[in-house]
Amino acid sequence: MTEDEVRQQVATGRRLVIKIGSSSLSSASHGIAEERIAALVSALADAHDDGHDIVLVSSGAIAAGLAPLGLRRRPRDLAHQQAAAAVGQGLLVQRYTELFREREILVGQVLLTVQDVTRQSSYANALRTLGTLLRMGVMPVINENDTVATHEIHFGDNDRLAALVAQMVRADALLLLSDVDSLFTAHPDEPGSEPIGFVSDVEELTVDTHRIGSNIGSGGMTTKLQAAQIATGAGIPVVLGRASQVGEILNGAAVGTAFSPIDKRRPRRLLWLAHASVARGALYMDAGAVHAVIGSNASLLAAGITRVTGNFTAGDPVDLVTPSGIPVARGLVNFDSDELPAMLGRRTFDLAADLGAQYQREIVHRDSLILLTHVADS
Repeated sequence: MTEDEVRQQVATGRRLVIKIGSSSLSSASHGIAEERIAALVSALADAHDDGHDIVLVSSGAIAAGLAPLGLRRRPRDLAHQQAAAAVGQGLLVQRYTELFREREILVGQVLLTVQDVTRQSSYANALRTLGTLLRMGVMPVINENDTVATHEIHFGDNDRLAALVAQMVRADALLLLSDVDSLFTAHPDEPGSEPIGFVSDVEELTVDTHRIGSNIGSGGMTTKLQAAQIATGAGIPVVLGRASQVGEILNGAAVGTAFSPIDKRRPRRLLWLAHASVARGALYMDAGAVHAVIGSNASLLAAGITRVTGNFTAGDPVDLVTPSGIPVARGLVNFDSDELPAMLGRRTFDLAADLGAQYQREIVHRDSLILLTHVADS
């Protein structure tokens, strides 16, 4: 897509996922910023009334809970983060509910954890809930369930969550709203830093994103670029911009940074595999199998596997790795991990003759695997 096409997709797309950051909604000293959340709701309500399906991924629960708890900045320890989220989430959703009700729009709170998108069954349940809400005209307001997430199993920020939700609901575009105008070549405070209006391929982008600009949020530009990578890799255009410019962005104005999709849309199952699943093991391939899987879109057969690691059952996600251990694809395996050692390096015909017809199958079928980010081009 060209920049104009990306911005037109935002203006005309039926289903939009919009992520708002903590620093754009609240402050540590004053909690929820009334004028900011009111302006956001007004712009989203206008878009809703114009026929868009809006899915709002809203940070701000922890930030909204800081002032009531007498905390001056986002706490570093998990227990205090969860306490702030428990207090702030109710306040945040209450305010959304009140403001959208004034525009006769019903909202529904959806709290997600990593497990909700990494397990296929939970992923399907979340998708069904979101689809039902949208069909009923309800605007989902999504946040990570910070009160039960742990350091080991959490998204870490809502940028990645928003990108995963965008691919889950087959969004026409993803908007990442922040407290900066756009992506810059370096931190905006750095001398010589310049804004970037359009990114045709986020995979080839080289910018300095190491600094985080807010003391109440958890993300930064790095996480936004990771989210853009996930979304554009799923065929979804992205616009990153300042929250105060949301109305202009929704109208297709040339503000913020537009990211073109870098891949065609794929089935949800494959997108889940690439970006949301957790590999339960690894299948080490010989050079011939690597070439067949990457270069020829072939299934993985037992003959091309040299080693198996992990503990998994048939139907679990596994990584397909090179002889040196580099993951190049992920797929759904057709056999349990304890069955595979006796099958390694053997032809499918011989396996069927020795073990039975049920072994005359691919280890990972080509329709159930996906190459990991642009590996085919490396």
